[in-house]
Formats: sequence, structure tokens, C-alpha cells
Amino acid sequence: MITDHCSLITENMKLVIMAGGKGTRLWPVSRKNKPKQFQCLTSDKTMLQETYLRLRKIAEPEDIYVATNQEYVSEVEKEILEFPKENILAEPVGRNTAPSVALAAAVIAANDEEEIMGVFPADHFIQNPEVLLEAIRKGVEFLKNHEEYLLTFGITPSAPETGYGYIQKDGSLEKNGLEIFHAEKFVEKPDFETAKKYLESENYFWNSGMFLWKTKTIIEKFKSYVPDDYARLVKIRDSVKNNNFAKVLAKEFPEMDKNSIDYAILENEKNVAVIPLELEWSDVGSWTALKETLVGNNKEHLVNVKGEHLDFDSENLLVYGSEKLITTIGVKDLIIVDTPDAILIADKNKSQLVSDVVKKLEGEGKIKNL
Repeated sequence: MITDHCSLITENMKLVIMAGGKGTRLWPVSRKNKPKQFQCLTSDKTMLQETYLRLRKIAEPEDIYVATNQEYVSEVEKEILEFPKENILAEPVGRNTAPSVALAAAVIAANDEEEIMGVFPADHFIQNPEVLLEAIRKGVEFLKNHEEYLLTFGITPSAPETGYGYIQKDGSLEKNGLEIFHAEKFVEKPDFETAKKYLESENYFWNSGMFLWKTKTIIEKFKSYVPDDYARLVKIRDSVKNNNFAKVLAKEFPEMDKNSIDYAILENEKNVAVIPLELEWSDVGSWTALKETLVGNNKEHLVNVKGEHLDFDSENLLVYGSEKLITTIGVKDLIIVDTPDAILIADKNKSQLVSDVVKKLEGEGKIKNL
């Protein structure tokens, strides 16, 4: 049970945790029936619980929503016992982040479209959450005077990372403890040489996938850029307080475009601001990312086993295991993951290819609960 309590209540704000991803690059631990947001990867709590606890410091349970796939509702209920069940937004099918945001905005707007709405992925690791929480507070103050803006949080890059999208900053909009910049453009994951140039220029941030905006503003942006989704959003919003909400949701949500919120709206919108964060952050997007997040990119092993790991003269291993004894001798830069029905052994520099393994297995029907 989650029992942590607020140290500061931020009024007129609803926070939405996005918990519908599959996490295929962390297979075979992250599975279709229990993806990475419901796994204890970075602590003794699941990633969803960690995210909820962070946000719980600035909001009461009734002001926090979890958007997830319908099949994960019982898991959310089990992990966050104090959470109002009506705040679980059960998506009939997985449709990417734009439809998820649309659904959350519809539910929030049905009660008060003047609410500020925050969006936060459930599966990110944040070592110094107080930095993020202070930025959220500053962002709320900014939006009170700039409600036409969509606000995003950019991570100050520490390396030429090719696994993240980037945000290019423009001129400063406000300087009140934290400087807020106009976002010039969003760029896709770059190659290594381009990422080096971004890092050297000091004009780019990693795109964290965390956002803040007025609910009525994001709804207007749906109207401007994805009018078909906007029409469905309105139908869902108008049904929230009626007995036919479930029926309308089941009909309208699956018909929404399968787009990210970045692609659908943010990349097209001129009024986007970015708050830079000096955040110890990772999206834990692969086994290599998990190791680098927890022990750094060095010769030290990351070992998380229920049984025992015995090693002789190896370097830079990630060993994640069940009850078996796992022994390693004279190997380096390997990922070794043992589960009851599958074993993964991979070069740490090719861990992004794990999702390709899942696609192949899924296509061939060779393993259950992918």
C-alpha cells in the first residue's frame, strides 16, 4: 500500500500518469501481461509506484489519474490501494500517447477545463525528484500568465545520446528561479555525430515526454491539428457524467489516430515552452540503459538475482535472474537475463534489438505472454 503524503498541495492541477506501454526492450522480464511499469527494476517498488509517490508529494490521490490499458486496471488497483478507482482511465485498446492525452483531457474537462493538466510517464527513473517537483510548481505559475502555451520539460543532456528525441530552445520567456525558453523545434532521435553537435551547442535538451498545460488549451490544439480526434474527444467528454460513458469510450477511442502527442500536436505548435532540468533521469528504455542508470557505464556488474551469481574474471555484466545459480567466467559487456521460460544473452551494445526478438517470437507464436 502507498502511504506517502503530500508535503505541498498544488491547487487547480490534475496529474496524469501514462502507464500503458509494453516495454518490449526489457524482455523477457517485461511482458505483455506485466510490462516494465509494473516491474521492480530500480528499487523495491514498481516503476508505477515510484512515479505515483513522486507526484503524491504535490497532489492528493483524487487529483492524480492513471491512464492505462484496460487489461492492466486490476494491476493498478493492486499497486496503489489508496487511489480512487474512478481515476483509472481504462483505454479499450493501446493507441499511443495522443489518444491517451485526449482521453485524460476529456475526463478532466468534464469537471473543469480550467484545470492545469500534467502528463508523466510511469516508467521513468528519477534520482533527484525534488528538481522535477520544483519545476512543476514553476510551470504552474508560468501557465497562469501564459495559458496559450504548452509546457514541456527538457533534460539537460550529459552525453551525445542517440536513443532520445531532442528539443531545440530559442529565446528566454521567463526567468524566475528556473529559466523557461521558447521551444524552437522537436527533433527525432539523431545519429551519433548529430547528437555530439547538439551537446556542444548547449541549445538542445532531451525530450523527457513530461508535459504541463491548461486542459482547455490542449483540447483547442486537438481541434486545430487533429480535428477527427477532437470530435471524438468531445463525445467522450460529454458522456463522462452520463451512464453511457463506457459505451461511448469503447466506440470512439479505438478510432483515434495512433500518434504520439509530440507528432500530433507539439511538433506543429508554435506556442511551446521548455523548462530545462538538471535531472538524473532515464527512460530505462533497454537493459543497457538500466545498467548505466544504476551503476554507470563501467566495469562494475549489475546483479539482481533471486538465486546466486558466481563470477570469475568478467567485466561489465548485467545479470538478472530467477532462482537458478548463474555462473560467468571471463566474459564482458554481456546482458544475461534468466526467467522461468526464457533466457536472454546479449551484447550490451545491441540491447535495442531485444524488441526485434519479441516481434519475431510474437509473429511465430513461440512464447506466451510476450
